[in-house]
Amino acid sequence: MSQETSKKLDDRLDTIFKLQKGLSDMMKLDGYPKDSEGKVSALCTAIIHEAVELQRTTNWKWWKTPTEFNEAEAREELIDIWHFVVQASIELNFTPDDIVEEYKKKNEINRERQRNGY
Repeated sequence: MSQETSKKLDDRLDTIFKLQKGLSDMMKLDGYPKDSEGKVSALCTAIIHEAVELQRTTNWKWWKTPTEFNEAEAREELIDIWHFVVQASIELNFTPDDIVEEYKKKNEINRERQRNGY
């Protein structure tokens, strides 16, 4: 990845984080846990449920007559997941720069695993 491409990605992640922080500031969060662990746990639950909603946009039920895949609906569900992933990142004090660096590290680990027959 070139430095220019990396910079654009960083800028986009910064934008996403700013948008999420703005949304979070607008929300009534009376029922939101107060401690970091509770927040991350609640966000994990939300991510799981949104992942199920995304899965429901697919024809995963092999016993049913398939329907046409609605990509727009799938994309919307995926963005719902992104909202919660970004919020979890914020709760863990994980910055866009941290994400890029950690992603690069884990990506290299996964590549090494693939080269070694993982």
